[in-house]
Amino acid sequence: MIKLFVGLGNPGPEYEATRHNAGFWWIDAVARELKLNLVPEKTYFGLAARTTVAGETRWLLEPQTFMNLSGKSVAALARFFKIQPSEILVAHDELDIVPGQAKLKFGGSHAGHNGLRDIHAQLGTGDYWRLRIGIGHPGVKDQVLHWVLKKPSKEHLAAIEESMDRTIKALPELMAGDMEKATMLIHTTKPPRPKPPKPPAAAETAPS
Repeated sequence: MIKLFVGLGNPGPEYEATRHNAGFWWIDAVARELKLNLVPEKTYFGLAARTTVAGETRWLLEPQTFMNLSGKSVAALARFFKIQPSEILVAHDELDIVPGQAKLKFGGSHAGHNGLRDIHAQLGTGDYWRLRIGIGHPGVKDQVLHWVLKKPSKEHLAAIEESMDRTIKALPELMAGDMEKATMLIHTTKPPRPKPPKPPAAAETAPS
């Protein structure tokens, strides 16, 4: 079961609406769903909230260390409360997934994501759960930094928000440890709406 839900991002108003903060957006949505308020916790270098579900304490955490030091916050809370890496879920932006999709994954490499890289280092393992929130790829590698630190288009933002709404519905399964069912709920996307048929072209009038 998941006892610690982490969202990755960068603190400060200048980063708030950027793609790299998708993890923060997700934790904010979880907090609204659970009717919790995130508050500063200096001991854990982040904003945190705590609740009890099914007799177990659950934490929400948004590290305020900036992305590349996220592990400092995650490890501080996890170690103090003896939360195992396998009981941690980290929500983060994912370049290799299109907006509107999200994927649940256990373990694996950090794939160059600086937040995951530091969590790997601080926990000493990559064996934790990740919720990969699709933000799409700019198509050119040297544009990636500019891409993640900019706001998504209205269409991309709507798609990202829709994917988050879908993943929130898997919260009971994530908390219960039914990761197979949670994966099914998260990975199932809505079929695209059929495009309305084009009106028949008006008949051309022959020249007189």
